[in-house]
Amino acid sequence: MKRLIACLVMVMLFIGFGKVAAAADIICWFAPEWKENSAAAKKITDTLSEKSGLVIKLQIADKYPQILDAFSAGDPCLVYAGSFVQSIIHGRGNGVPLVQAINGKEYYGALMLHPKGKSPKEILKNTPAAIAFAVGTSSGESAAKAVTGGKAAVKEADHAAAANAVKAGTAKAAFVKDHWWNSNKEKFPELEAYQVPGVSESRNPDNVLTASKTIQASVQARITEAALASPQAFGASKMSQFNKNSLVFSVELMKKAGIDPFKYTW
Repeated sequence: MKRLIACLVMVMLFIGFGKVAAAADIICWFAPEWKENSAAAKKITDTLSEKSGLVIKLQIADKYPQILDAFSAGDPCLVYAGSFVQSIIHGRGNGVPLVQAINGKEYYGALMLHPKGKSPKEILKNTPAAIAFAVGTSSGESAAKAVTGGKAAVKEADHAAAANAVKAGTAKAAFVKDHWWNSNKEKFPELEAYQVPGVSESRNPDNVLTASKTIQASVQARITEAALASPQAFGASKMSQFNKNSLVFSVELMKKAGIDPFKYTW
């Protein structure tokens, strides 16, 4: 009997250690554009690892679908991203937003760029399919398709490409991120921005760290605590626990755009 009890104890200990090991082996995903700033991404994962006592490994995606596939597969992982990816994960029900970096650009909106002297309302009415947007962005794809009833069709890799499409005449207008435009509008003197009612509000959350639901709540709490104590690692003035209601605007914008989170792919 004693031998049986001893064996059972050993089995339970083995299972317990296995769970700890599994929980500690976590991949933190970053979008492809982080390849240009991999040192900053590494600083985030190194700091989270050190302060949480977990093994959190850096992974910069080659393509966005890798991130979504990891969450859908139930892998224990994190992602540090903006509202479009967060809305897809939310729609699929496989992630829990933890914290947000507060750096003055934690929320953003969409602006419609069009040639000076042209009526943005007439462009939307007469040529909705000729609207450019950055694929996989709330301020680009979600906004453009929401305003045009899904007709916007000029897909571009990023906001710069979308603006250049208007400049070159291959698109009649473009939807871009307001922060991007404020930093780059001097490069496009022939364009001006129009705020579309109900769409251009700066209510899309950025800089959000989300955990897959397969990560235990106790482990999520350790990661959250580590992140809240590490604003400098995120290049932020402070970190804040994320209010899931902050994602409502982006989720609703995606619905208006006719984007199905279960079917969407880049």
